[in-house]
Amino acid sequence: MKHNFGAGPCILPKEVFQQASEAVIDFNNTGLSILEISHRSKEFEAVIDEATQLVRELLAVPQGYSILFLQGGASLQFAMAPLNLLPEGGKAAYLDTGVWATKALKEAKKFGTVDVVASSIDKNYSYIPKGYSIPSDAVYFHYTSNNTIYGTEVFEKPATELPVVVDMSSDIFSREINVADYDLIYAGAQKNMGPAGVTLVIVKDDILGKSGRVLPSMLDYKLHIDGGSMYNTPPVYSIFVSMLNLRWLKAKGGVPVLEQENIIKARALYDEIDRNPLFKGTAAVEDRSRMNVTFVMDTPELEAEFLALAKERNLIGIKGHRSVGGFRASIYNALPLSSINALIDAMKEFEDTRK
Repeated sequence: MKHNFGAGPCILPKEVFQQASEAVIDFNNTGLSILEISHRSKEFEAVIDEATQLVRELLAVPQGYSILFLQGGASLQFAMAPLNLLPEGGKAAYLDTGVWATKALKEAKKFGTVDVVASSIDKNYSYIPKGYSIPSDAVYFHYTSNNTIYGTEVFEKPATELPVVVDMSSDIFSREINVADYDLIYAGAQKNMGPAGVTLVIVKDDILGKSGRVLPSMLDYKLHIDGGSMYNTPPVYSIFVSMLNLRWLKAKGGVPVLEQENIIKARALYDEIDRNPLFKGTAAVEDRSRMNVTFVMDTPELEAEFLALAKERNLIGIKGHRSVGGFRASIYNALPLSSINALIDAMKEFEDTRK
């Protein structure tokens, strides 16, 4: 058995892979592949309607919010959000907690003034800044809820009266959130929702249409809302597989059940990192991510040996990002506890060889 700790595109449940592969040959007994059906067909309209309803149900999305399935990844949202929300000459507030937060604020600077309210770059993004102030004259506040590279996570929405925009690409559906606390949520699908190729956007309707900008049609949230996520041809297969995965999540008991499983998985791995004298975590304890566990070795020269052992034990994708080094175990929703235990066993085995 392969244990996939890759940071993304991520592991999905086996039954989702099975159902998705069957639909490539024959989708819903139509005699057509899901890859060739019309996005305007009643069969695909049923898919996008169900996917939308599952998002609304699983995240308890209130009325007054629209749900979109777009393309371009979170990287396009870095520009699309300020383009839709920030008037000419306006100011936005951004929290800098890593590579993706930095890319988001760099894009926003192309459309207005950006006030970086705090940054953790001084310690290589190993913590979440606290005690900062958010300017009241900003149009909105933006932050990244989980930092895949550095292994930190923001569990509580920062206190502000401003509209809040959040990039939840790597922790959406992993824990309960109050959608009403946010005005715009965006997330690349390829961590916990589905395959790469589709981006989830949840937007409060009444924040739109106020920037005064002339927007390119493909970058206008309102046009996508009016078009039901089908202003242009949508990523049919990615939306379909996301729908299957959201069905699986609902059948498991929904986000609250997955959150408890994720707490158990993360706690088990962090406990071993803290216990094992060969390893140490890189993120501040209070800010440790439940999705991306980053750790190194006290003796860096041993890291190649441990990676070799991991490969022998079918532990895939644990090499750390070059910005941090060491190891990164991404433990998204579909990764079972048995895979966590396999990694822990390898860490213990490696410790025993050093005694």
